[in-house]
Amino acid sequence: MPRAVRGLLIECDPSIKAMILKYDEERHDYIVEDLDDENHLVIKESQLENLKVRLDQDLDEKIMQLDESESE
Repeated sequence: MPRAVRGLLIECDPSIKAMILKYDEERHDYIVEDLDDENHLVIKESQLENLKVRLDQDLDEKIMQLDESESE
Protein backbone atom coordinates (compact mmCIF):
# COMPACT_ATOMS: atom_id res chain seq x y z
CA MET A 1 0.00 0.00 0.00
CA PRO A 2 1.43 3.45 -0.90
CA ARG A 3 2.42 5.81 1.88
CA ALA A 4 2.27 9.57 1.75
CA VAL A 5 5.25 11.61 2.90
CA ARG A 6 4.93 15.24 3.93
CA GLY A 7 7.30 17.32 1.87
CA LEU A 8 8.47 20.88 1.46
CA LEU A 9 9.31 22.56 -1.82
CA ILE A 10 12.68 24.29 -1.58
CA GLU A 11 14.58 26.47 -4.01
CA CYS A 12 18.35 26.66 -3.65
CA ASP A 13 21.51 27.44 -5.57
CA PRO A 14 22.78 24.64 -7.82
CA SER A 15 25.83 24.19 -5.56
CA ILE A 16 23.63 23.69 -2.47
CA LYS A 17 21.37 21.34 -4.41
CA ALA A 18 24.41 19.27 -5.36
CA MET A 19 25.37 19.01 -1.68
CA ILE A 20 21.86 17.88 -0.72
CA LEU A 21 21.84 15.30 -3.52
CA LYS A 22 25.19 13.98 -2.26
CA TYR A 23 23.84 13.70 1.31
CA ASP A 24 20.77 11.87 0.06
CA GLU A 25 22.84 9.28 -1.83
CA GLU A 26 24.04 7.89 1.49
CA ARG A 27 20.72 6.87 3.07
CA HIS A 28 17.91 8.58 1.11
CA ASP A 29 16.94 10.57 4.19
CA TYR A 30 16.17 13.97 2.68
CA ILE A 31 14.75 14.07 -0.84
CA VAL A 32 11.22 13.11 -1.84
CA GLU A 33 11.53 14.38 -5.43
CA ASP A 34 14.14 16.14 -7.57
CA LEU A 35 11.97 18.44 -9.66
CA ASP A 36 14.39 19.90 -12.20
CA ASP A 37 18.03 20.23 -13.22
CA GLU A 38 18.55 23.61 -11.64
CA ASN A 39 17.34 24.41 -8.16
CA HIS A 40 14.05 22.84 -6.99
CA LEU A 41 13.64 19.91 -4.63
CA VAL A 42 10.89 18.45 -2.49
CA ILE A 43 12.42 17.35 0.80
CA LYS A 44 10.97 15.45 3.73
CA GLU A 45 9.43 17.92 6.17
CA SER A 46 10.67 15.91 9.13
CA GLN A 47 14.29 16.26 7.94
CA LEU A 48 14.36 20.03 7.37
CA GLU A 49 16.14 20.93 10.61
CA ASN A 50 18.66 18.10 10.25
CA LEU A 51 19.41 19.22 6.70
CA LYS A 52 19.90 22.85 7.80
CA VAL A 53 22.32 21.81 10.55
CA ARG A 54 24.33 19.59 8.22
CA LEU A 55 24.54 22.27 5.53
CA ASP A 56 25.58 24.92 8.07
CA GLN A 57 28.35 22.67 9.41
CA ASP A 58 29.71 21.81 5.97
CA LEU A 59 29.54 25.40 4.72
CA ASP A 60 31.30 26.67 7.87
CA GLU A 61 34.07 24.10 7.33
CA LYS A 62 34.51 25.18 3.71
CA ILE A 63 34.68 28.86 4.69
CA MET A 64 37.27 28.12 7.37
CA GLN A 65 39.35 26.16 4.86
CA LEU A 66 39.20 29.07 2.42
CA ASP A 67 40.24 31.53 5.12
CA GLU A 68 43.18 29.34 6.11
CA SER A 69 44.36 28.91 2.53
CA GLU A 70 44.19 32.67 1.89
CA SER A 71 46.25 33.47 4.97
CA GLU A 72 49.13 31.27 3.78
